[in-house]
Amino acid sequence: MISHAPPGYVCPICALVAGGTTDVSGQQDIVWQSERATAFICARWWPNNHGHVLVVPNAHHENIYDLPAEYGHAVHDGVRTIARAIRDTYGCEGISTRQHNEPAGYQDTWHYHVHVFPRYRGDDLYGSNPYPAFVSAERRRPYADKLRTHLRHPGE
Repeated sequence: MISHAPPGYVCPICALVAGGTTDVSGQQDIVWQSERATAFICARWWPNNHGHVLVVPNAHHENIYDLPAEYGHAVHDGVRTIARAIRDTYGCEGISTRQHNEPAGYQDTWHYHVHVFPRYRGDDLYGSNPYPAFVSAERRRPYADKLRTHLRHPGE
C-alpha cells in the first residue's frame, strides 16, 4: 500500500472522530455516528453547495484501496442516511456524492471520506474550484443543527 501522507502526518479526521477538534472542525460539526462511521459538516464550502457533509470510517484508512469492506459498507450506509436527511431538510433538488483518491484525484486529507452535496439547478458544482474556501463554525452551525434535529426526529 502506497501512502501519500507526509511523514509525521497527524490525521485531523481521526482526531475529530476520537472526540477532539482540529484547526477547522469540532464536535459541533458532527451530525451522525455509528459504530464504524461518522458524518460531519465539511469546513470547506463550494460556492453554491453550502452545508455539504463528509462521511468517514471511524478507523483510519487512507483511501479506497485499503478500506476494509465492513467500513466501506458502514460509510455507504452513512452516505445514504445523510443524503436523505439533506434532501429532506435543505430544500435542494438533488444530491451528489464525490470521493477522491491520491493527489491526482484531488485527495488532500489522508483519511478516506465521501462528500455528500446538496444540489441545485445551475449550481456549477463540478465547474467550481476543487479547493474551496474554509467557512466559520458559526456559518456551519445552522446546517449541523438542522441535520441533527432531523436525524433524531425523522418525519417531523
